[in-house]
Amino acid sequence: QNGCDHRCTFCIIPYGRGNSRSVPIPDIVAEVRRLTENGYREIVLTGVDIASYGADLPGEPTLGYMIKRLLAFVPDVARLRLSSLDPAAMDPDLWDLIAAEPRFMPHLHLSLQAGDNMILKRMKRRHTREDVVALCDRARSYRPDMAFGADIIAGFPTETEEIFENTLRIVSECKIIYAHVFPYSEREGTPAARMPSVDMALRKERAARLREAGAAELQKFLKRFINREEQLLVEKDNFARTMHFAPVRLDRDEEAGKIIQARIYAVEENMLAARVER
Repeated sequence: QNGCDHRCTFCIIPYGRGNSRSVPIPDIVAEVRRLTENGYREIVLTGVDIASYGADLPGEPTLGYMIKRLLAFVPDVARLRLSSLDPAAMDPDLWDLIAAEPRFMPHLHLSLQAGDNMILKRMKRRHTREDVVALCDRARSYRPDMAFGADIIAGFPTETEEIFENTLRIVSECKIIYAHVFPYSEREGTPAARMPSVDMALRKERAARLREAGAAELQKFLKRFINREEQLLVEKDNFARTMHFAPVRLDRDEEAGKIIQARIYAVEENMLAARVER
């Protein structure tokens, strides 16, 4: 686990790579309790393949079960959010949290990678395009304001323009507002490195188009906040974030780690502007 100066804590829950193992629930509870007692307001659970948490522990507790126990044992946690999730690994307790737990933030970042089933199969991903669309629809049926981010690779080997368009469309279909886009980079010795490659210039051009699509979705999302009062977590001076992880510039400096009420009055590029309620 490692903390940051903004009282936004990252609890690393590694699983399934090298010698890493799932951290037992009592250890997580003890660490988070210590952090909340020291003033930390938001906990972010992260790690390698986080959705596979617990498979190597007695009783095989799921990620959702662990979070439920954590929030029950540490009621002072004000906010909890997750890092990147495998769309194929949502468990029933995670769905319960999305539907009914106000401390579970309405923001999910998905390990999407691509929006075309052939490419997903070649990547050996466990999910399909349809799985991702269904996940987003279900989450928004519980939390209509749910914000989604996604990791997306442009120019994976064998990606044609038609295949790329499937990935491009899923950004708008699922309203991906935080698009973390990367041009494919060869890794020697992998099956993908032996597949027909996409020209590097084309990879970069497709990555730019994906980022542009994500930026358009972000702008539409941010504009929904204008004239709304929001609960914000101050990270530093006059910078804060909404529950949806949207960045906010405040009209005055506030104490880091403080949760405040502020009214959004504008969108300035890719950031909200807010007046703190006096």
